[in-house]
Amino acid sequence: MPALQRPEAEARAQLLDVHHYAIALDLTGGDEHFTSHTTIDFTSRTAGDTFAEIKPDRLHTATLDGHPLDPATLDGNRLPLPGLTAGPHRLALHATMRYSRTGEGMHRFTDPADGETYTYTQLFLDDVQRVFGAFDQPDLKATVDLTVTAPPTWTVLANARTTQLPDGTWKAATTPRISPYLVAVAAGPWHSVRTEHAGLPFGLHCRRSLAPHLDADAEELLDLTRRCFDRYHQIFEEPYPFDSYDQAFVPEFNAGAMENPGLVTFRDEYVFRSAVTDTERQTRGMVIAHEMAHMWFGDLVTLRWWDDIWLNESFAEYMGYQVLSEATRHTGTWTDFAIARKSWGYDADQRPSTHPVAPENVPDTASALLNFDGISYAKGASALRQLVAWMGEKDFLAGINEHFARHRFGNATLADFLDSLAHATDRDVHAWAARWLRTSGVDTLTPTVTPDHGSWHLDLTHTGTRPHRIAVGSYDPDPHHPGRLTPRDRFELDIPADGNPPRHTTPRAAPALVVLNDGDLSYAKVRFDPASWETAARSLSALPDPLTRAVVWNAARDLVRDGELAPAAYLDAARDHLPHETDLAVVQGVLAFARTQIADRYLPLPERHTALTTLTDLSRDLLRRTEGPGHGPEAGLRLTAVRAFIDSATTPEGLQDWLDGDSVPGGPALDHELRWRLLARLATLGATTADTIDAALARDPSATGREGAARCRAALPDPAAKQAAWDALFTTDEDAALSNYLFTATATGFWAPEQQDLLRPYVTRYFTEVTALAERRGPALAKAAGRFAFPAAFIEDATLRLGERCLADAGPTPALRRTLDDQLDDLRRALRVRAAAAQR
Repeated sequence: MPALQRPEAEARAQLLDVHHYAIALDLTGGDEHFTSHTTIDFTSRTAGDTFAEIKPDRLHTATLDGHPLDPATLDGNRLPLPGLTAGPHRLALHATMRYSRTGEGMHRFTDPADGETYTYTQLFLDDVQRVFGAFDQPDLKATVDLTVTAPPTWTVLANARTTQLPDGTWKAATTPRISPYLVAVAAGPWHSVRTEHAGLPFGLHCRRSLAPHLDADAEELLDLTRRCFDRYHQIFEEPYPFDSYDQAFVPEFNAGAMENPGLVTFRDEYVFRSAVTDTERQTRGMVIAHEMAHMWFGDLVTLRWWDDIWLNESFAEYMGYQVLSEATRHTGTWTDFAIARKSWGYDADQRPSTHPVAPENVPDTASALLNFDGISYAKGASALRQLVAWMGEKDFLAGINEHFARHRFGNATLADFLDSLAHATDRDVHAWAARWLRTSGVDTLTPTVTPDHGSWHLDLTHTGTRPHRIAVGSYDPDPHHPGRLTPRDRFELDIPADGNPPRHTTPRAAPALVVLNDGDLSYAKVRFDPASWETAARSLSALPDPLTRAVVWNAARDLVRDGELAPAAYLDAARDHLPHETDLAVVQGVLAFARTQIADRYLPLPERHTALTTLTDLSRDLLRRTEGPGHGPEAGLRLTAVRAFIDSATTPEGLQDWLDGDSVPGGPALDHELRWRLLARLATLGATTADTIDAALARDPSATGREGAARCRAALPDPAAKQAAWDALFTTDEDAALSNYLFTATATGFWAPEQQDLLRPYVTRYFTEVTALAERRGPALAKAAGRFAFPAAFIEDATLRLGERCLADAGPTPALRRTLDDQLDDLRRALRVRAAAAQR
């Protein structure tokens, strides 16, 4: 399927004005195929040639203005439309399409819990043509009429309100002008919770087997939805632009969610069937707020071409965190962003594959798909947060509202966005954008603190090319509360784009700790002067504000990744300070880095056992701190400690007792998630059997149970189990190919550092077989294979050489190439960190 080239899209947009789609889908034709009828009304501005896209299993008929076209002229996914005359035209296509098992196009899923089947679309970027014929690019918007024939027990959801007709088909109301990739259908025997708000129907939907769990959280979900909806109406002058607001939690979804107008689809892991922490509930709330922001920025006003995807994602990411913190009980969202999300951007921005937030050259759709990463989301949101700090929220929102008014139901570019902002402020936003949005990489800010006879001077070294407005905080021991730090001087500092700011002098004695970017309003790596780092290492948990603590922890993380702080020192800091940490997001973020990066990647394998023992000791401390009946944050902290203990256990002692007793002593009782987590760790340690895994699956025959069993089977340190898992991952039998979720579950269970002798032969096999898998199964599975099936347990030069040879000689697909590039760069960094630690 050739990628759409940007010049082709620009030429087609110059030629065509698309008015209307009439789409009829028949989902009653069996497990493998569905039928698609599409009629497209469009105008050709001049005489010319063009093409439409469709990727059918079989194209039955195609007519242009009533005249048949030869289906045999379909070339891959392109149907030529030669010799168009100036004026109106109608293209009609009738095709049989194939359901997807990879979360792309029309995904079909049968729930193992009850045998019910569900389908939904994920048409993002260029997967429209897997479902219906289209002029598949974002700037050819049109109104849409949709009808769906479905089994009689199903409900059909779409972008607009749907009704069931007397003949049993479902018809959706006509949409406003939307881009083809935003058309959405979700069909199945949904369990639904419906209400009305602001005169509009609101709905929550999930598969029937999850109904009790959705019902348990329905009021929380609806309350968040209403609060965010009302907040957006306070800050946006443009009313909500669609006729309903449905949120469908769908199975085996590749992303977190998708902003289809009026029908947002979410991965159904957000319907919690096991205990979760309040931070995880906050994350779910942020995703709800994020996708709702897209109704305006992305759906009402849509990018013209994929170079401006950041305009969708960065804006929604920023607004998601901001609106959730303003409108709901989740007031600490920016701490979670700092500790858990922002590192995604920092990491991506320091790899060779980095790109500007707003890249100037996105030549085709295949390249565009690679830009959905930590830069478009986390870095872009950080840049917008800095922009708001620099120009002021009032002017920022005024510019946004002008942007909506000027481009409603149309398309816009970065230049359009900047023009709207420029009308609202006297600041030079174009110069700001050139520095922040058109450049890549991370700036570094390094302080020098000089005491001077009762005063202190701050000199700051700026390595980078961006201007920054940051807060500088200083802290001293609290004389009234031993062991705490108290804020002292705090001031704003403007850092020029090229060069260092003037010296700042404070007429007081030098503080014990100086924190740059206090409040985390900018995007930069920060360092410490020697006295400040000594204070931070000793008293990090004594800082009063969790966001400040997150900034310090992130700085420590950067020091480790840059080879300037020993990984063991970070682990020691976690051991010292997490038992006293009160913010759950900070605990979770630090534990995740310590477990997955410090223990598994940055420390040499012989030191891993000691690191895991440190983490289990730390987990025990957290469990002792939360003994007794716990609710709210304490319960979340205890659950976090239990998970960390399980994941870090080096022997089965204790784990098997928990599993046999159905409870952790002192709580919590084991739910499905904890049981599968325990069993996966026991499998990795060689302390369970395939029969036990089968029995657990019989006890939990759900989709997540099936994934848990796949993960556990792949984790068994048994040659036959490893071969079976490998065969399942890399099979060439499409009928036996794993779905996207089962593939990920099997891959994550397969590679275990504890099993290197058993796994070593598969390292070479991975690089030999992964390129064919990616070519055969498409971008979603290619990305999963690069991310989850990569032999990350082998931090060795030999792995690096094999990977580099694969990139040079094997011709991986763009999606796989990008993922392998990133994995190999992370491997190089891990080797550098180990080498730096060995020289200390």
